[in-house]
Amino acid sequence: MTDLDHDLVLVVDFGAQYAQLIARRVREARVYSEIVAHHVPVEEMLARNPKAIILSGGPSSVYAEGAPGIDDAVFEAGVPVFGMCYGFQLMAQGLGGTVAATGAREYGRTGVTVGAPGTLLDGLPETHTVWMSHGDAVTAAPSGFEVLAATAGTPVAAFESLDKQMAGVQWHPEVLHTEHGQQVLEHFLHDIAGCRQTWTMLNIVEEQVEHIREQIGEGRAICALSGGVDSAVAAAIVQRAIGDRLTCVYVDHGMMRQGETEQVRHDFEEVFDVLDVVDAGDQFLGALEGVRDPEEKRKIIGREFIRTFEAAEARVFGDLEAGHETAYLVQGTLYPDVVESGGGAGTSNIKSHHNVGGLPDDLQFELVEPLRTLFKDEVRAVGEQLGLPSSMVWRQPFPGPGLGIRIIGEVTRERLDVLRQADAIAREELTRAGLDRDIWQMPVVLLADVRSVGVQGDGRTYGHPVVLRPVTSEDAMTADWARLPYDLMERISTRITNEVAEVNRVTVDITSKPPGTIEWE
Repeated sequence: MTDLDHDLVLVVDFGAQYAQLIARRVREARVYSEIVAHHVPVEEMLARNPKAIILSGGPSSVYAEGAPGIDDAVFEAGVPVFGMCYGFQLMAQGLGGTVAATGAREYGRTGVTVGAPGTLLDGLPETHTVWMSHGDAVTAAPSGFEVLAATAGTPVAAFESLDKQMAGVQWHPEVLHTEHGQQVLEHFLHDIAGCRQTWTMLNIVEEQVEHIREQIGEGRAICALSGGVDSAVAAAIVQRAIGDRLTCVYVDHGMMRQGETEQVRHDFEEVFDVLDVVDAGDQFLGALEGVRDPEEKRKIIGREFIRTFEAAEARVFGDLEAGHETAYLVQGTLYPDVVESGGGAGTSNIKSHHNVGGLPDDLQFELVEPLRTLFKDEVRAVGEQLGLPSSMVWRQPFPGPGLGIRIIGEVTRERLDVLRQADAIAREELTRAGLDRDIWQMPVVLLADVRSVGVQGDGRTYGHPVVLRPVTSEDAMTADWARLPYDLMERISTRITNEVAEVNRVTVDITSKPPGTIEWE
């Protein structure tokens, strides 16, 4: 949640595959947005004084038993509303229009014809392609609404009422497959709802610096520095706010990638005033001994991180009298971490992020999380605004729990060594191919509890498989598998099976997100 002075757009999630993407598109229009679940009471939504409300798509039929709905009071509150797909049908139904199961399903790319552009579709071509995903259709618009567009199977594909400051489309304007989708969304936000375009990276930095000065006052803080862009940007913002009263603590938990700690030390000592490097490999690996369950792994790692930072705090603040100063811990928590950990309003817990759902109950720190409302690509933009080196800003995402959640099964030193070698080869070849900026992330996963038969040197082997997980993404909330060149995949596979004795099979994960998450655990 934000207390900054921006217009707020609430995206009401009806189980949409792309709810997070809608929120991102709103922010691209320079308007602040957050996601809320459809079962949050409308009075709670309105109490947050939103400038506009967007009703997302969803997999249900508005007529299905138990289908998610929304109190019609949302349409009577004087707040501008925009509906898309399922949200468009709920809107039509709630305002007195007609929704019917016409039997004409439309999925994927669909041609739409603009009859009367109005304000919402102003400047768009008369015919263009949009992305549809629906079985029901709006057959009659509510009273007072002008029908703007239609498709072969949908007589009312878009409508608006400028008097009510409401509009909607049957298609998904947020996805890249829809032509002119961002333009449609911006017409609603700027021209119909009157949202102010204040959400910029420069404003974010200035406001967060001021907020942190108020939160920490004359106190001191330590930052959980992972080496990734999130914690680096969080630390840079806090350092701008409180200067050398920030100490960055980098914990080598024994699950880092090959050469990682040395690289982090080199890069970060050039930027940050005080860097404290802690070797805690024995502590973490001891706590993980015998543990196979992925949720338990994440929670153990989260707990041990906090214990390590508590010890670091005692070293950093050792000269202070006990109880006379709050201990502040800076973390690079992002909005997707909060949403996926069940921290958004009414969201389900997909997996506990070590720095959100994995925190222990007896936490002794007051958290400072300057990036908690941001998506990953916004964080990179803030990093560039702060003047951080491009090597730091564009580093591929690496999870805080490290290789510990890329080993399926128990985490041991031997298995970590195997995965480090395979991962180093994959990263080296990706860099050599010049694809670091094109690929969002490429985890290498060791299936340590699985063995498969192979043949090497005319002899039978019984080794572990590894999985390459190359993905493209804008913000990690949705992702597609990256189509790596075949010759690159061949080089990676050949090198890993030749150079890593314990691995005899290399596979590629071609699952999008959803349904699969980027990391396997």
